[in-house]
Amino acid sequence: MTFEQAKAKISELRGILNYHSMLYYVNDAPEIDDYEYDMLMNRLKALEQEYPELVTPDSPTQRVGGQALNTFAPVTHEVPMESLQDAFSLEEITAFCKRVRETVSEASFVVEPKIDGLSVSLEYRDGIFFRGSTRGDGRVGEDVTANLSTIRSIPKRLNKPVEIEVRGEVYMPREVFAHIVNEQELNGETPFKNPRNAAAGSLRQKDPKITSGRKLDIFVFNIQKISGENVSLHKQSLDYLNELGFKTVPFYNEFKDPQGVINELNRIGEIRSSLPFDIDGAVIKVNSFAQRRALGSTAKFPKWAIAYKYPPEEKATKLLDIEITVGRTGVLTPTAVFEPVLLAGSTVSRAVLHNQDYITQKGIRIGDTIVIRKAGDVIPEVVRVEAHGSGEPYLMPRTCPSCGSEVVREEGEAALRCLNPDCPSQLLKNIIHFCSRDAMDIEGLGDAILELLVSKKMIGNCADIYKITPDMIKELDGFRDKSAENIVNAIEQSKSRDLSRLLFALGIRHVGQKAAKLISDRFGSMEAILSADFDELADIDGIGKITADSLKAYFALPQSLELMEELKALGVNMTSGKVIKDERFSGLTFVLTGTLPTYSRSEASEIIESFGGKVSSSVSKKTDYVLAGEEAGSKLTKAEALGVKIIDENEFLNMIND
Repeated sequence: MTFEQAKAKISELRGILNYHSMLYYVNDAPEIDDYEYDMLMNRLKALEQEYPELVTPDSPTQRVGGQALNTFAPVTHEVPMESLQDAFSLEEITAFCKRVRETVSEASFVVEPKIDGLSVSLEYRDGIFFRGSTRGDGRVGEDVTANLSTIRSIPKRLNKPVEIEVRGEVYMPREVFAHIVNEQELNGETPFKNPRNAAAGSLRQKDPKITSGRKLDIFVFNIQKISGENVSLHKQSLDYLNELGFKTVPFYNEFKDPQGVINELNRIGEIRSSLPFDIDGAVIKVNSFAQRRALGSTAKFPKWAIAYKYPPEEKATKLLDIEITVGRTGVLTPTAVFEPVLLAGSTVSRAVLHNQDYITQKGIRIGDTIVIRKAGDVIPEVVRVEAHGSGEPYLMPRTCPSCGSEVVREEGEAALRCLNPDCPSQLLKNIIHFCSRDAMDIEGLGDAILELLVSKKMIGNCADIYKITPDMIKELDGFRDKSAENIVNAIEQSKSRDLSRLLFALGIRHVGQKAAKLISDRFGSMEAILSADFDELADIDGIGKITADSLKAYFALPQSLELMEELKALGVNMTSGKVIKDERFSGLTFVLTGTLPTYSRSEASEIIESFGGKVSSSVSKKTDYVLAGEEAGSKLTKAEALGVKIIDENEFLNMIND
């Protein structure tokens, strides 16, 4: 393929992918399945790798940046991102409409749902997305362009080459939120309180890859400024935003009179529990931009818009029981079981009570009349006790309900935990985690199959997965020769996964994907990790003492060491795929400080590690070199005091180029 042919093919593939992305992420009307889309994306990636000079910032392949951010730069909003005055009764809405019409008599109103998320600004030059920022205080926000670029419903190139700034609301869909909360509960983590908090926390991650994994979405609802186009009405502007390729608020209707506005608010209130996203109200806006200018703003709010807030729906019911489940990390989680109630569009009968402190604080007892609502209209929660029954104050069990082992409350934790690694409740969850996509990624071994294999005692730990045969699979209902062979082949393929995947798959507390990658990159093999001391682990930048302590505790258990030996004997890879060019820095520890003229710290760190060296975040007597750039701070001072050799970038270049 010639350069010109490659250029034409890349342009064609980008057009096709952008078209199908619009159908899938914005219009919710896909024409091809995920596999076809992935094959097109892989073809584009391959061509761009072959012709890197043809890669452009707006390419579909550039959605997720690989460089983690340390800070978010401030962005001053040329057009302030104002907040809205809230109304809590329909009478207040009627009064608002009346006040508007006293100033502009022919005003009409547009009513749209108020998405419960994080407000952001998106800026485009010549139709290409170049910057995105948070609302902040309305005048100064934070640059989160890299993270916003991971949201697939944000177009990187518009359908017209316009210069425009728009405002939108980043949110987490309810289904995604429920899935993440379920995982957090299983892992003994503190769950997100509601979809809005989850969206806000996800958007401000320093690593865009984490943001990408949270599956955020956006609705655009306002033009902040535009050049070269004459848009005079709000409804017209939303239609125009649709034409450009933005995913706008899902419905927006114009009304000529206050009663129409009230009727629409009631309609939205009736359907809000069935929407796949959270709303925290509805917004009423004057349609005409000229009339908006005539109405003006107060010091805090525009006079041409108001937000109506729906009251949260609460129901009283009787608490029948408190059930205890054991999560993957051994955390005991209490769950309230109560008489079913219809709440926000669905019948609920259970709500997580989190821990003993939560139960004690609310004074919850079995037999009480409790008040339930849905956090973010999604997750049922106990709001308060309305009346006590005849029950005694509830106390969590002191032994594990699954294995009978004594449970402990570790220092600094609110949760009780079973520390028995052979606990049956933890076994299945650990095996499911081991096979999951982000871990060993064994396609075909889903939760249901694994539950059957465990219940039939075909597997008793993670190593047993690699002893599964086609005949064992065929013993399960519904499996034939081909499907059984596919699963066994997938198991075999997983043996070659990188060490970081295996380390994450083991389900060690505090060792997530990022920590597993840092540890495996640093030590290169499971053998080296097992022989590393506490200080070596804790000294890894991004790890720390808590993770190091958890890792050492896990590998201090005889059954953990036996598992490693068994996995190794079964052919599971125990090394990192990180390439070591040579060992010239083997045994040497570097500390980086200040700003280097050529390299970023991450680039310099990768070079050091590629030559077998180690990069530490702090200076000590064990430090061999401090690589110092401009504005080096306390690390340089400490290195001088300890007599550690200090080098600049030129000396470093000599060391790596010899």
